[in-house]
Amino acid sequence: MPTFPFSAIVAQDEMRQALLIAAVDPSIGGVLVFGDRGTGKSTAIRALAALLPPMRAVVGCPYRCDPDSPAESCPHCAATPGPRKSHKTAVPVVDLPLGATEDRVVGTLDLERALGAGVKAFEPGLLARANRGFLYIDEVNLLEDHLVDLLLDVAASGINTVEREGLSLRHPAKFVLVGSGNPEEGELRPQLLDRFGLACEVATPRDIATRIAVVRARDAYERDPEGFCAARERDEAAIRKKILLARERLPGLTVPDSALERAAQLCLALGTDGLRGELTLMRTARALAALDGAGSVTDDHIRRVAPAALRHRLRRNPLDESGSTARVERALAEVFS
Repeated sequence: MPTFPFSAIVAQDEMRQALLIAAVDPSIGGVLVFGDRGTGKSTAIRALAALLPPMRAVVGCPYRCDPDSPAESCPHCAATPGPRKSHKTAVPVVDLPLGATEDRVVGTLDLERALGAGVKAFEPGLLARANRGFLYIDEVNLLEDHLVDLLLDVAASGINTVEREGLSLRHPAKFVLVGSGNPEEGELRPQLLDRFGLACEVATPRDIATRIAVVRARDAYERDPEGFCAARERDEAAIRKKILLARERLPGLTVPDSALERAAQLCLALGTDGLRGELTLMRTARALAALDGAGSVTDDHIRRVAPAALRHRLRRNPLDESGSTARVERALAEVFS
């Protein structure tokens, strides 16, 4: 069955915008989507995967290295110097199940080759499959602590180091981390929360018209998936082209001092720790400007991405019972007044 089209997702504008921004600039650091069950979180993330334009990769490389600049840590490309054949392949979107073992995630010894041929060979895991793509964790707040620690190490370095069963190996593992979950089922560890560049809140629609539109679209898709997707192909192609054009514009986009000053004022007003808030806010606003076809970042871009870039970076304030989104909106009103 074909994937539900990204262009057919009704409402949830902040989530759709954040996923497109992550597709334009992976350096932003991933997307966390928290909200009610049945609000299209998993649907949107899988729809983005089907939407992304294909990428070039080295033929035969299990880590899908870029043929123009293979990773120095790639054992396959290091063993085959010189010109490399390339082909186009889909951008990987890999699911990390909650019950996955550490061996399945990081990779392990290929027992079939070890027993049959007596060769110590590495069997790549989920992190290898996700290189240059997306690693998706549903119910990320329920992920086991030892896997969280592992992800933190790899996300920070972009390299997976495997030391087990007599194997010692390093391979590239650069991916956009995408997580979804329901806050009622538990909070996310602060260390992992900080690794997400953007955090979106999704909620069940409260108006009748939107609820009807969602139900009608889903029902039409389930009745005739091929026909529903074919009718949306032109819209999907338009979004795909928009992503490609934004990636081309991104390196030439300027961020004026006034925009950086606004970002710093916002983070100071909110009391965010460190400078990661400003950096993420700047990169996110720049990617949004590229999607909009603008020549530089404006105050409008800063305002539109500030809640997603900053809401998960706020300290708890026992004297302020407002939610994080309300606090960001209040700071925006003060800074941009």
